[in-house]
Amino acid sequence: MINERINNAYDFIADKGNFSPKVGLILGSGLGDFANTLENPTAIPFGDIPNFPKPTVEGHTGAFVFGKHKGLEVVALQGRIHYYEGYTMEEVTMPVRIMKKFGTHTVIITNAAGGVNESFGAGTLMQITDHINFSGGNPLIGPNIAEFGPRFPDCTNIYTKDLVEKLNQAATKAEITLQKGVYIMFSGPNYETPAEIRFCRTIGADAVGMSTVPEAIVAAHANMRVMGISCVTNAAAGILDQELNHAEVVEVANRVKADFTKLLSLAIEIGSGK
Repeated sequence: MINERINNAYDFIADKGNFSPKVGLILGSGLGDFANTLENPTAIPFGDIPNFPKPTVEGHTGAFVFGKHKGLEVVALQGRIHYYEGYTMEEVTMPVRIMKKFGTHTVIITNAAGGVNESFGAGTLMQITDHINFSGGNPLIGPNIAEFGPRFPDCTNIYTKDLVEKLNQAATKAEITLQKGVYIMFSGPNYETPAEIRFCRTIGADAVGMSTVPEAIVAAHANMRVMGISCVTNAAAGILDQELNHAEVVEVANRVKADFTKLLSLAIEIGSGK
């Protein structure tokens, strides 16, 4: 059933143009404006695609945007679908598999995250080196879709190590401060409790959020190369004596937009093989 929905969505999008993006981007909360920088863009809203999930969260427009960045053909997912919106993990990851069908070999997954590592202040950009799936779900549960990958995919190198190192070197050269760390996913939609954040720190997480992990798993299953970037928009629960709110997430993401845009530009060039 899910494979039929993926194929139908792919056919609908393919009718809109001759697209062959080698690099795909998933733009998280407050980060979707990068899609507006693409040259000769073609935007296809999720709402126009038959039987396709639609985002309901502020800061997530919900569209495939095909275009070029410095002459490189890319597709940007302007906003994403989340597990906590009531969709299945299979539905959440449909866009990644559609990218794969278009020939995309590298996906750059971004998110707004809470800082678990107490040295990561608001506005920190963190390259994901590994993740912990604490969401309670997995997008590969159920019959395996052999067209995309094997029943039991290896996730040892889920965030492609050579790309991690190349982006780290490029960021240093461009004078962009880029941390490295482990991302942990909870299902949401509530923010985590202080006790849960202490638990996260104990098991080795540096940033926490409600996305990214399912998309990375499905990309690895499909033998796609993966880069992950978190924008730490706030200290996680219990670190500071203040309440957490989504407006702060979007505001901080907007504040670091310049460095984030430069970093994504570098990631696209590296992901394309340039």
